[in-house]
Amino acid sequence: MPLSAAPTPSGRRLVTGLSTSLLLLAATGCGAGATAAGSSADPKPAPAAQRLDKVCPATVVVQADWEPEAEHGPLYNLVGPGYTVDTDKKRVTGPLVIGGKNTGVKIQIRAGGSAVGFQSPTSQMYIDQSITLGMVTTDSAIQAAGKQPVTAVTALMKKSPQVLMWDPKTHPDWQTIADIGKSSAKVVYRDGEIFAPMLVSKGIIKKSQLDGSYDSAPSRFVADPSIAQQGFATAEPYLYEHEIGAWKKPVKFQLLADVGYTVYPQALSVRTGALKKLGPCLKKLVPVIQQSAADFAAAPDTAVTLIDDIVKQYGTSWVYSKGTGQYAAKEMVKLGILGNEADGSIGGFDKKRVADSLKTFEPILTKGGVKLPAGLSADDLVTNEFIDTKIGMK
Repeated sequence: MPLSAAPTPSGRRLVTGLSTSLLLLAATGCGAGATAAGSSADPKPAPAAQRLDKVCPATVVVQADWEPEAEHGPLYNLVGPGYTVDTDKKRVTGPLVIGGKNTGVKIQIRAGGSAVGFQSPTSQMYIDQSITLGMVTTDSAIQAAGKQPVTAVTALMKKSPQVLMWDPKTHPDWQTIADIGKSSAKVVYRDGEIFAPMLVSKGIIKKSQLDGSYDSAPSRFVADPSIAQQGFATAEPYLYEHEIGAWKKPVKFQLLADVGYTVYPQALSVRTGALKKLGPCLKKLVPVIQQSAADFAAAPDTAVTLIDDIVKQYGTSWVYSKGTGQYAAKEMVKLGILGNEADGSIGGFDKKRVADSLKTFEPILTKGGVKLPAGLSADDLVTNEFIDTKIGMK
């Protein structure tokens, strides 16, 4: 089948097939349109270098690519006390703070997924130009470059948390994804995911192994542990061991980033045509986001608690426990999903990696019927212009 023109993040967990306790957790939100506030304490002003009120929009609007989760932690870490939650439109708005201090503008983070009819952030950014930043993974940016070009200005994560996972008891001989490819086991994934044909093109997995029937429910894996299945290092290992009652034991996995899926996931991007106009804002905003990412890596609890609060208030089919968020925040750092680049800074882009992604995915997308602009390069997709190389994780 052709690759989807508006891909959504793979393997995200909906209510289907999960335990009753998790369903109850997802149902505890306020009614449609209700508003709830966080602490009303008024944060002190940030230093002049971090004041955004004279260069940025009064409200910096960020369109997420999915429902609230710890992978978005560096952004939710910017939401200060006194925030409000729109449970109808699935948005949280509050003072944009850094280090607990007010930058002089607000931030609004809009949920993706069901909140926008599962449309891509790029499409939302072109429909609603009040959106300042959108979360766009490198392969999605390549795919959208012909009609909805975006330029990433800072990386939300260093590498993708996507994995292939398996049961170590059924497959004690599997240590890597390459080992899966030496077998005849089915690799169950969501149809349309670009990493699947990538694995075939690299000779790691056989085309005959691909099974695009994954629906996010754990029932298939539980019933047939002979398969390999897509997932996220930041979620499935915790869920299968602690929250999926029919399994309750460890799984093994390898990051797809280790075998060629070298994208920057959910990179914060602007419409390419708006880059120059937003430049003065981005010059100050991007280092603030970088610092927030470093702060979140060191102390994620505030952001994870906020994520837990708004997931409950939204009350959608998205299932995400606080335990999952706490696990994800730790694993992101442990596995280098959230980490510094080679120069010691956080949030920047290795353009060679971006060029490699372009080289890998361009032929796959073209074969799938996507028309890409001639001469598309890494410089069209990302920029380090606004990165402060002095800001990094300690």
